[in-house]
Parts: sequence; structure tokens; C-alpha cells
Amino acid sequence: MKQQALPLALALALFSPASLNAQAQNPPGSVPVFVQPRPNLPPVPGVKDAEPVADDPAKPKPDLAFAAFQRGYYVTALREANKRIADNPNDAPALTLMGELYRTGLGVRRDLTVAASYYKLAMDRGDTPAAFALGRAYLEGAGVEKDLAKAQQAFEKAAINNHAGALYNLGVMAMDANIADFPKAAEYFRRASEQGDNDATYALAMLYKEGTGVAKDRQKAVQLLKVAAEEQHISSMVDYAIAVFNGDGVEKDESLAGKFFLRAAGRENPIAQNRIARMLANGRGVRLDMIEAMKWHILARAAGIQDDYLDGLLNAMSPQQRQNVENAVRKFIGN
Repeated sequence: MKQQALPLALALALFSPASLNAQAQNPPGSVPVFVQPRPNLPPVPGVKDAEPVADDPAKPKPDLAFAAFQRGYYVTALREANKRIADNPNDAPALTLMGELYRTGLGVRRDLTVAASYYKLAMDRGDTPAAFALGRAYLEGAGVEKDLAKAQQAFEKAAINNHAGALYNLGVMAMDANIADFPKAAEYFRRASEQGDNDATYALAMLYKEGTGVAKDRQKAVQLLKVAAEEQHISSMVDYAIAVFNGDGVEKDESLAGKFFLRAAGRENPIAQNRIARMLANGRGVRLDMIEAMKWHILARAAGIQDDYLDGLLNAMSPQQRQNVENAVRKFIGN
């Protein structure tokens, strides 16, 4: 992978409901500019709703809004968040939840502009997930005018608290051709990787592999790829398998390479499908199996991976073997 081609789209991870409640502290003395929510909009047809049941008064008060959101009771989540904001306009997690409900259109009519306004209010009150969400909105032009500078500013606020998605985005943005600050990108990726972001781990591995922004270190690159590959990160599975197959920065192990190629192939990665097809066709690292080899070859070819060598093996098969291959392909794709 060329560093300059690392896509921004990878950074747009799904907004985790569990993370919405991460920051409950508000700046002292803050004076809110409150955007009035729209509690009377009709709920989305078919959306589940229920009254949350509070626990024993003697116990800590439960977070009814987030509990309802996580259980799929979105109308209830909207109502409870509105109650919290009415009681305390500085309730940053509740403002963030309102933003998420409007962004997704869950329990309320979807409105990206309103969502962005809630995220801005929550970010100004110190909410890290809201800062990330607003940065994403500026990055995509979702409800606000697309503005990379404002996206960067929002991501930087989230990055102060080591938000993995924000750190990853900042790393990608640092690699932009107009900036090309690869050492800074590597540092952002390192911090995001330490927070468990597998995209960042993969990106950092590629920098070590090529020696861009960091000292070239093939062994370090492979170590990082292994970490992300074991977490089922598909691109890392493929690159780790290639390194292990070739003994590049790690001890050569064709059997181990075959396991990771097969895992990635099963997740419909065409490069892995092509590599495991060749291994199966030659019995390298795996048991020779021409039917399985040709199954993966056909799937990889359908995705645009051409391979004349494997085409030749397929053409040499008997009609019955070709039928067996077709059956295997149909079984894999569920037909």
C-alpha cells in the first residue's frame, strides 16, 4: 500500500453508542447557547418504544436515555435525553446522544444539520465523542459545509483524550500531499494503535515497512501486522500472510501463511483468494485440493484478479471436476 493512497474513508468508523457517555465533565462557568430539541416530531414507524424502569431509589440513578438507546428504544431515548437537557443544558452526553439520534434518524426524522448543532454544543462542553462526530461531519460535509480545517480542529479536541478514531483521522490528514508530515502521521497512528485501532496499526506497519516517517524496520512492521491480523483486520491478514510466506521480516512459515490467507479469503478479499488458490493448487502450506483452489480462483477472478496460470488449470479439468467447482462456488455464495 502506498502511504499517500491511504483512504480517509477508513477513518469513518461507526459511532459507538457505548462511547457516548465517556465524557460527563462540563467546563466550569460555561454558558450554553441551547438549541431547542424537537420532541414532538412523529416517531419513525415501527420503531420500538417503552418506558424505562428506574432502579431502587437507594441505588445510583441509572442512565435511562443511554439504556433506552442501547436497547433499541429510540423514542424513549429521545424523550429521556430531552428531559436531561431541560434540567441541565450543559449535559454534554445527552446533547451528544441527541446528535446521534438526529444523525441516524432513529426515533426522530433524520436531520444532519440539527445533529451537527448538537455535536457542536456537546463538544464545546468537553464531550470527546461529540468532537469526533463533529469532525467527521466536517470531513464528509454532513449537515455542515465540508471544511477540512474545522474537521482537523474537532479531531484535535477529541485526540486530547486519545480518541482512537480522531487520532487515526489526524494521521491520515497529516499524510495529505499538501502537508506530507509523515513523522507526525506515524505518531498519530502509534497513539491510535495503542488505543486498539486496527486501521492505525496497519497504517503504522506500512510506514515501518517502507521507512516513511520512521526508520525502516521490516520486523517491526510484521509485528504490527500480526497484532492487527489476529484481531481479524483483513488487510493486515493479507500483508502478514505474504510476509510469513516469503519470510520477509519474520521466519518463513507457509502453513501459517495459508491459515491467514484462508481467513481473509473467507471474508471475500480477492488477493487472499488468489493466493490461497495457488497454494491449494500446488499443495504448498496446505493440503492439495484442486476443487477448493479453483473455487477461490473463480471468486478472485470475479473480483478482478486475473491469473493465467490458474485459468490453465481450470480449463484442464474434466466436466465433472468443473461441476464440483461450480457447486463449491455456489455453496460459498449461498446459492
